Amino acid sequence: MKKFFSNIGPGTLVAAAFIGPGTVTVCTLAGVQHGFTLLWAMLLSIVATLILQEMAARLGLVTGKGLAETVKNEIRSPLGKGFAIVLILSAILIGNAAYEAGNISGGALGLETLIPNAKVTFSNITLNTLSIAIGLIAFVLLYIGNYKVLERSLVFLVVLMSLSFLITALLTQPNLIEVLAGIFVPKVPEEGWLTVIALVGTTVVPYNLFLHASLVREKWKDVNDLPKARKDARISIILGGLVSMAIIICGAAISSEGINNASDLAQGLEPLFGSFSKYFLSIGLFAAGITSAITAPLAAAYVVRGCFGWDASLKSIKFRAVWIFVLLLGVVFSSIGISPIEIIKFAQVANGLLLPIIAAFLLWVVNRSSLLGRYKNSLFQNGLGWLILLTALLLGARSLFKVFNIAL
Repeated sequence: MKKFFSNIGPGTLVAAAFIGPGTVTVCTLAGVQHGFTLLWAMLLSIVATLILQEMAARLGLVTGKGLAETVKNEIRSPLGKGFAIVLILSAILIGNAAYEAGNISGGALGLETLIPNAKVTFSNITLNTLSIAIGLIAFVLLYIGNYKVLERSLVFLVVLMSLSFLITALLTQPNLIEVLAGIFVPKVPEEGWLTVIALVGTTVVPYNLFLHASLVREKWKDVNDLPKARKDARISIILGGLVSMAIIICGAAISSEGINNASDLAQGLEPLFGSFSKYFLSIGLFAAGITSAITAPLAAAYVVRGCFGWDASLKSIKFRAVWIFVLLLGVVFSSIGISPIEIIKFAQVANGLLLPIIAAFLLWVVNRSSLLGRYKNSLFQNGLGWLILLTALLLGARSLFKVFNIAL
């Protein structure tokens, strides 16, 4: 068991990043509105995530560089290089800062079920102390600057989150035949396409591609460790997919028009399945919020380091300044009670634009023989990659149209 956990790490951080409060809310609404019908969309999302994250991990181990640094080095045109750096920096920094507010707010929602009335008022400004507490926990873990401490903390939180959601799903005693049909028989109910888009979009996270390529170099030495990295990614991402499916199953257990997020789901499950289900779900939502609150600023710092070519450790002032900026923005927006809806809408725009571009950058660099040699993409991997890219383009367009309320 000790040997098993010694080879688990970066993949867990990737899973921690995509199972945030946004994912929990989307999966909750998918279950409430459509039952088990859209479980297949989560399966599709996990397959796409596995394919893209394997490419990112392979790039990091073979080249010893992150995705942002590799893209910058491989573009020869100064104009093209500058455009790519500005595009990546603005999208990642702004997008992650927007998502960070949602991550911290989601974690606070989970804690509010356990610790009610945690708001204080100063001069007509109401502060959510739970948001500040979550921000402080994330700050301490990131400031320590020790990869092993960070990794072990997130592994613990992901295991806690996984057990919480899986136990809650089991408490609802779902019909196994209906669950299997939802996973393996694709159906899209009327008005269900936007939910499908949301499920895929909240799982295939653009900044995870940067995060994974950088983290594998913190964990392992070189390309000889590629089998370990692949195993780590498969176990962690598949577990993350099971957790997301468990949340959909929880949502399917109740039918209520008053369910708008995971906090509402926790309250709705209590009269049907007892107070334990409420507490398990609340703990899971807290863990989902805090894990994503740690990984989003970390990913932003790795991207900035790669774009500017800093030879900076996790403890360097430059590296810390980036993640502190993203974390601080998230804490401020969350703690002063600004509704995260508009922030999340803005983040959807960033995500819709970013995913196809980053996927294209990744496919381009993992096909360069000068970089990866015999480890470059195979024809089969390229086929899967381009299929995901085309799907990402469609999803990105639909996300933008959805945000601006344009019919498509």
